[in-house]
Amino acid sequence: MTTLSPENSLSARLSASFILVKRKPPIDKTEWDGFFDENGQLAKSRDFICVNILERGLHPFVRTEAWKFLTGYYSWQSSQDERLTVDSTRRKNYEALCQMYEKIQPLLENLHRNFTETRNNIAYDIQKLYDKDPLGNVLIDKKKLEKILLLSYVCNTQAEYQQGFHEMVMLFQLMVEHDHETFWLFQFFLQKTEHSCVINIGVGKNLDMLNNLISFLDPVFAKHLKGKGAGAVQSLFPWFCLCFQRAFKSFDDVWRLWEVLLTGKPCRNFQVLVAYSLLQMVREQVLKESMAGDDILLACNSLVDLDADELISAACLVYAELIQKDVPKPLKDFFL
Repeated sequence: MTTLSPENSLSARLSASFILVKRKPPIDKTEWDGFFDENGQLAKSRDFICVNILERGLHPFVRTEAWKFLTGYYSWQSSQDERLTVDSTRRKNYEALCQMYEKIQPLLENLHRNFTETRNNIAYDIQKLYDKDPLGNVLIDKKKLEKILLLSYVCNTQAEYQQGFHEMVMLFQLMVEHDHETFWLFQFFLQKTEHSCVINIGVGKNLDMLNNLISFLDPVFAKHLKGKGAGAVQSLFPWFCLCFQRAFKSFDDVWRLWEVLLTGKPCRNFQVLVAYSLLQMVREQVLKESMAGDDILLACNSLVDLDADELISAACLVYAELIQKDVPKPLKDFFL
């Protein structure tokens, strides 16, 4: 039996409560403001807030400010005055980066073939984005989106541009008012999630651990995948690259899952438990129809219009099961 640390015990309890108790209303503006003292410093602990976000979520009116804490844009220890200074600094730094980019753009075009190729890929991806709501109102500014993605590519040597980043930045542009906020929130989000969503850093590790998790918790399914679904799990890399955003029925569902991933609750690398839960949704069909690799992938890709709370609850249940078992070291190090 795995020995639980106090933090893991807490996570187990909150996982169980999330599963068994109907979710309370999300944290609204009045409650959020009550988390701060007269100087604008958080009077509640980071752990308290993150547990509540896992269990309840955030009201849209709170999400923008809360995400600045969750991503690291703001320090959890900052005062209101310090956050005003941070905002001013972030704006000035963004403007300086824009000026730098304008100066070096001709050099990049002439000397770096990858830059031209990446710029074309970004333009192509953005062109495909549907930018209107059901009433026909324009939701995003594609020109600003392209500028932010190009600047991010030039400034970020590790997380090079990959398909799906344009959809992530669109969601940040919908969340905040100013370009510098969109840019910096995306940068901090990438840093927080690079070990899950960035192809050349973390996606491969996530897929390997997903395979290990299936073998440990569901040997029957693992045997089938090994026999007939060769490569099926590895083909699910878009789940991690896109942070599952195409599986949901609304932007609110995407934000709901992402804010949970940013809390680090109920455990590290929760995204792999989410992926496992998604696979369990097609498990019976795969086994009953004795599906092979391509058919398994098609079944997985059919998982759309999901409810984020239901998926989070399912993944919490997997975690609650996991911590009751004698977990092998690779999985223990990865999750516990």
